[in-house]
Amino acid sequence: MQLITFRKPVDLHVHFRDGAVLEAVVPHTTRQFERAIVMPNLTPPVTTAALAAAYRERIMAAVPAGADFTPLMTCYLTDTTCAKDLIAGHRDGIFAAAKLYPAHATTNSVHGVTSVERLDPVLAAMAEAGMPLLIHGELVHHDVDIFDREARFIDSVLAPLLDRHPDLRVVMEHITTRQGAEFARSHGDRLAATITPQHLLYDRNVLFSGGIRPHYYCLPILKRREHQLALRAAATSGLSNYFLGTDTAPHLRGLKENACGCAGVFSAPVAIEAYLKVFDEEGALDRFEAFASLNGPAFYGFAPSSKQVTYERRNWQCPAVIAAGDEEIVPLFGGETVHWALQGQA
Repeated sequence: MQLITFRKPVDLHVHFRDGAVLEAVVPHTTRQFERAIVMPNLTPPVTTAALAAAYRERIMAAVPAGADFTPLMTCYLTDTTCAKDLIAGHRDGIFAAAKLYPAHATTNSVHGVTSVERLDPVLAAMAEAGMPLLIHGELVHHDVDIFDREARFIDSVLAPLLDRHPDLRVVMEHITTRQGAEFARSHGDRLAATITPQHLLYDRNVLFSGGIRPHYYCLPILKRREHQLALRAAATSGLSNYFLGTDTAPHLRGLKENACGCAGVFSAPVAIEAYLKVFDEEGALDRFEAFASLNGPAFYGFAPSSKQVTYERRNWQCPAVIAAGDEEIVPLFGGETVHWALQGQA
């Protein structure tokens, strides 16, 4: 297959950051996606409808002229989240979903939830309102190995949460394990999972190939080959429980190449091309549209795009760095040859 045409995709998990970084990265997402679920872990975090509305305005100011793009905002849940404001924000079309970060699990999660049970009244209100819960699913206790955090979270936190709230719809964000893939399809259409390009492309060996490779460091961390293969099977299965969420997470180069480097892979400039590489290798290009363009909208309850895009098998060189003000960000495939390209773009 030299050409593939499908409905314009949606990215159900992006980090735009703010300021100069936001201005630099938003155009890369709008080039490929019609909508995106925007993460709220700014400093300070997006915890109210007013903060979300203001952030949405800053995002829209960074959208290139003529681009058709809709950012879908999320609320950062804390131990003291006000259910009334949260549900009002959802009713008023400001919040598409709410995001649960376990405290200290990832970037800017210091204000995250310390006890999920304390949120039960909020989760009950979300279930009644039909508002999805998005979860960074890792158990971050000091005695839990970093490679076991996802599986332990499923057993200790997520399974009991689903039992307590049988009507709550949940997205397991950026699953990384066989256990995550299996659990995502265990509760029918009320439970789904996003999968990133890096967790489909690589296993944990890439982190140490020829030395420490900070631009492959993300959270949840890359896992063993067996888990990578399970994710590839899930993403290419055609099942509606799995859909595209890049978790594109830009950090300035100096913050990545650092003694205590930040977690995150900036995949937005090559997101669709990276996924197509995987689906091509798995002989599953005929199931790509479901993963990229249909399953996510069906879960969130909005219509898929009426527009179609075509990608062609054509080599091009990904820039080694992306400028962000006076600094730079290293993208996925930076300086490498990419083998798919959006038709009509250089």
